[in-house]
Amino acid sequence: VNQILLLLLVLTVCAILYNKVHQVPSALKNETVDLESPEEMEEEIPVVICAAAGRMGAAIAAISSIYSNTEANVLFYIVGLKTTIPHIRKWIENSKLKEIKFKVVEFNPMVLKGKIRQDASRPELLQPLNFVRFYLPLLTQKHEKVIYLDDDIIVQGDIQELYDTKLAPGHAAAFSDDCDLPSTHEMVRSVGMQNTYMGFLDYRKQAVRDLGISPSTCSFNPGVIVANMTEWKHQRITKQLEKWMQRNVEENLYSSTLGGGVATSPMLIVFHGKYSTINPMWHVRHLGWSPDTRYSEHFLQEAKLLHWNGRYKPWDYPSVHTDLWESWFIPDPSGKFKLTRPDS
Repeated sequence: VNQILLLLLVLTVCAILYNKVHQVPSALKNETVDLESPEEMEEEIPVVICAAAGRMGAAIAAISSIYSNTEANVLFYIVGLKTTIPHIRKWIENSKLKEIKFKVVEFNPMVLKGKIRQDASRPELLQPLNFVRFYLPLLTQKHEKVIYLDDDIIVQGDIQELYDTKLAPGHAAAFSDDCDLPSTHEMVRSVGMQNTYMGFLDYRKQAVRDLGISPSTCSFNPGVIVANMTEWKHQRITKQLEKWMQRNVEENLYSSTLGGGVATSPMLIVFHGKYSTINPMWHVRHLGWSPDTRYSEHFLQEAKLLHWNGRYKPWDYPSVHTDLWESWFIPDPSGKFKLTRPDS
């Protein structure tokens, strides 16, 4: 009996030692996985921005500001036409931006054939890349959530905050209302800019009146978009936008109106009452609407994103608050793109 008990005791001790020896690597392995998994599973933030001929320096400054102000895992989708792509790629690869993660995407303007009227008061608004935002699912197929930014912006905050914008169930996109900040109201009044649907749609047309949208409804600005690609595709947003583009070709519903919003107007129609809102400090607008009107320096320092929408761009002259833009600009290694300044 004693021998049997001794044997059982030995077997028990051996079993305990065996378990301890084999549990140590397992515990280390689990700990290693836990330590590495946040990095391995770090969410990729896709940012779509266009690089148009004649204003590629704008895209470079925007990308530079985003990359410099975040630790997030940003993937830039840089969209251009066939003729401009080599220039923007060389600019990035021969500057301090060579460390960014990016994909260059060629946009085929043939998708716009028959969908754009040629009589807008501002011809620059008819450039094909202005309509890239209509086709986000075709450009970024693997992402659930996407940020689209106009090129005439500077990001002063962490782009992760913008990406974390909550979209309500059933909403395909989030925008900034044009009636949000008191400072914005002052700017709009001073330059006589429209911030309602009346400024973008021609309410003399029956098709516009049939929409049942009050002309005093506050508009929104699609220069900064946080989009849900699942909802976008489910609601066939691109098809809806194309439908209103084609109707405008036939009936001139918005091209000649005061806002000149050739790309904005169809979005105002399709997303009316069906969008979430972006924190207004993440889209401080109208810096390009007048060469004279200025925001306070304190207000601009607090802003997370600045947008020079309007005619007066910070790489040209005249324009306002150019110092805030130029601090992120990286000169063109090829020398093709040059800033326009009073002494140039």
